[in-house]
Amino acid sequence: MTARDDTPSELDPLLRQALAWVIRLHSGAATSDDAAALTLWRQRSPEHELAFRDAVRLWRRLGEAVRELADESGRPQLRQVEPPRAAPSLSRRALLGGTIAACVAGGYLIVRPPFGLWPSFEEISADYHTGKGQRRKVALADNVSLILNTQTSVAVLSRPGAPSIRLISGEAAVQTTDDGAAPFVLDAAGGEITAREASYNVKCLDGTVSVSCITGRVDIVWKGQQARLAGDQQLSYSVDAGLTPTSRADIEQASAWPKGLLIVRDWPVTRLVDEINRYRPGRIVVTDAELGRRMISGTFYIDHLDDFVAQAQSLFGANARTLPGGIVFLN
Repeated sequence: MTARDDTPSELDPLLRQALAWVIRLHSGAATSDDAAALTLWRQRSPEHELAFRDAVRLWRRLGEAVRELADESGRPQLRQVEPPRAAPSLSRRALLGGTIAACVAGGYLIVRPPFGLWPSFEEISADYHTGKGQRRKVALADNVSLILNTQTSVAVLSRPGAPSIRLISGEAAVQTTDDGAAPFVLDAAGGEITAREASYNVKCLDGTVSVSCITGRVDIVWKGQQARLAGDQQLSYSVDAGLTPTSRADIEQASAWPKGLLIVRDWPVTRLVDEINRYRPGRIVVTDAELGRRMISGTFYIDHLDDFVAQAQSLFGANARTLPGGIVFLN
């Protein structure tokens, strides 16, 4: 079978380099040096950044088509083409071959670097991104707005008739209004969250997705299972736990972070520290198991989470040892 080739015979040199970067980052062989080098390449000029964005959009379109083809044909095992080391130009034949091989052989999965030492391909290529401690408002359309929490990456998807996004990782507060068009669709970790007129919070961390509906109605589909949330309801899903039953949501807690607050109700110290580490540069490490099991409640200001160390010292008599880079050991 001969596939129709819609790719132009001559690619812009910057686009060719950008596509080489995309293939490299999605190959599974990329390193932290590659990620740093790409950052420098993108910063050379606005044209470099634009070329990278164009390359990502091309990858997404081609990748989804190849994934569907692989599903229909039982995921054939293709020999993976070794991607370029830096940012060399690619021939058109090598470009398409490398893209298809990397996409099918990898099952079009997000390439997650070991230990999260640098951003994944999907995070680097996100349309919207926040760093540690940052929050960002995004207006996707007249009837859809988002607030992105700390370390959140979002990709805008190409779907006819309605705005839709993929929450790659992190947390978002979503507000939708019904304008008579198609409902807003949010993909997260293989699930689909749909709403016409609703306010809800969705978090996607380490493969677990949690959805809290504040007002309106939200429909969720995950691996053939369906659920509907009304106001003040929540659920979660993951490969390990499946789709959990609907339960009552803590709306005050779910709505706190867009206001710059972190509300804690009877959490063990280890859970609170894990949450603080999402926002705070560096890392707090609890080295004493008994301290980690102590329970704590309170309201914390996200912009002043360093205050927790002093509070742990006064509340629990903890000892703190501070190292460069914002690393703190508590025992």
